[in-house]
Amino acid sequence: MRDIPQEMQARLDSGATTMCRCWLVTRKDGVTLGFTDHDRALVVEGVRYAAETGLSAGALDLATGLSADNGEVLGALSADAIREQDIAAGLYDGAEVKQWLVDWQRPDLRVALFTGRIGEIRRGQGAFEAELRSLVDDLNRPVGRALGHDCDATLGDARCGVDVADPAWRTDGNVISVDGAGALIVSGLAGYAPAWFSQGVVTWTTGANAGTRSALRHDTLRNGVRVLGLRTGAAFAVAAGDTFSIVAGCDRRAETCRAKFSNFLNFRGFPHIPGEDWLTSYPNQGEVHDGGSLRKG
Repeated sequence: MRDIPQEMQARLDSGATTMCRCWLVTRKDGVTLGFTDHDRALVVEGVRYAAETGLSAGALDLATGLSADNGEVLGALSADAIREQDIAAGLYDGAEVKQWLVDWQRPDLRVALFTGRIGEIRRGQGAFEAELRSLVDDLNRPVGRALGHDCDATLGDARCGVDVADPAWRTDGNVISVDGAGALIVSGLAGYAPAWFSQGVVTWTTGANAGTRSALRHDTLRNGVRVLGLRTGAAFAVAAGDTFSIVAGCDRRAETCRAKFSNFLNFRGFPHIPGEDWLTSYPNQGEVHDGGSLRKG
């Protein structure tokens, strides 16, 4: 139950109010931004809530019990507020959001409406739309490990142990051109086998995407020229001359961990778990039933 100041409740009950909504956004890098749907900026507890950004909110769906509250906010991309480059760099992914109902004549009169995080962000032409997820949404996240054939570590993390700074797994490249299908013709990857970087990660070091990362779908040779295909595309257009750092790809299979990275001791999957076909199988006449392993190879 919300604790509404008595004076504020009286104003709400009067039917003629001077209320507006304010949002306080705390990004992953610690930067704090304030926005309001009022027609002028407000200062609440020393934080300036900007009005010129045009931020507005849709309906906030409030639920009871353990159901997660959710909503969305809309706003304009602005060089001095929310920039497209910052969204592309992931600075707003999971950012904390607090929403308040504030009396703009008396900013000290306010009540909290929502506390949560930013979920999916969709960018349009000069504008963005961000999903809001309440803290209850944390209860929907898987806890613990899922036991499967493939590794659940990330290449280069503490559980994996592979040093991705090693030149065997990482190098720098340069974009020569971009073909009509969006594939990147690159240089700088000589000496690495074809497909070595498939399912790897590109970190852009120059160009419009500098500081952002892109996942790779494939790494192939086309008439002796190295071609990279991005899995989801870059945040901004890639141009000839853009440079990048690239890390070898890992498909999380035991065979890849052993043969490519010589890291099977740190493999975090369970390749010998029987599959569903084995669990539902039954003895057949003529088969060998000596208690030995059913896995071949």
